[in-house]
Amino acid sequence: MERDGEGTVSSQTQRVNNGRSISPGRVRTGSDPFLVTCRLFSFVTALAAILCIVVNVYSAVRSFTHEYDVFDGIFRCYAVVIAVIVVVAETEWGFFIKFWKVLEFSAGRGMLQIFVAVMTRAYPEDYGQRNDLILLRNIASYFLLTCGAIYIISGLLCFGFIKRARQAKEISREQAINDLQELERRREELEALLIQERA
Repeated sequence: MERDGEGTVSSQTQRVNNGRSISPGRVRTGSDPFLVTCRLFSFVTALAAILCIVVNVYSAVRSFTHEYDVFDGIFRCYAVVIAVIVVVAETEWGFFIKFWKVLEFSAGRGMLQIFVAVMTRAYPEDYGQRNDLILLRNIASYFLLTCGAIYIISGLLCFGFIKRARQAKEISREQAINDLQELERRREELEALLIQERA
């Protein structure tokens, strides 16, 4: 009976190109749509923050070179630094998040993004008649402001907890798959050794 059972199990396994046997239950499932949506939104938010960086860098250079207002240039430099923090936070770099725990939560990220958007929108009179720069500034600031508002709303709806729970589940599943693949590799090595000893 045991041999019959083993034969059934072996008949259910599938061979892949590298010669290792992997059972159908171990085939990697598709990505979580919720996590894919979150990653896409993080990418969009990072783009909005980068756009704010471009606007503030140009404004800072313009303030320093043309001597419009040194204090406005310093203000823009601070806006650039904070916008860079927003971009890094969207990468969810573990080393960074470890020291900025508040950015692990959606509401914390949203408030920081709104702060950068307000800083980008500030001092509209300093742009003079540069309609193209004013348009770019408005697009960048309102774009990031919208992302920040969405983050705050999602934080109030506890989307952040759902995201972290699904991320932990995905990591656990990937780790289990890796462990099973390692066991399969060792099993095949043992089988090869037994064949060599019998020969």
